[in-house]
Amino acid sequence: MAPSTVFMEPDNLLTPKEKNKLRKPVVEKMRRDRINSSIEQLKLLLEKEFQRHQPNSKLEKADILEMTVSYLKQQSQLQVKRPFHKSSQFDFREGYSRCLQEAFHFLSLHKVRTETQTKLLSHFQK
Repeated sequence: MAPSTVFMEPDNLLTPKEKNKLRKPVVEKMRRDRINSSIEQLKLLLEKEFQRHQPNSKLEKADILEMTVSYLKQQSQLQVKRPFHKSSQFDFREGYSRCLQEAFHFLSLHKVRTETQTKLLSHFQK
């Protein structure tokens, strides 16, 4: 029996069509890996939300995508109902009020002169 030799063509002898044919499975695998990685990241980011809707169930990729879309729509509707600037103004006022309470409490505990307290109070109220 004669020895057989396998002849591998160098890259420069392959036609562009042959190169694409060889590259396609590798590119496709990379694409699927990116998709799977992103779906896994979504699952981890929204894990609590998924547990709330479907506790103790193994989620398929389609389930993860559907629930993510649903969650994002829900969050979007909440943002429409509660405009950002009004919410931030409310948060600022609430924080400022809380800070004033803490400052007054601190001043009352440390027997600061009443003149200083009066100046601070008038400053804060401006």
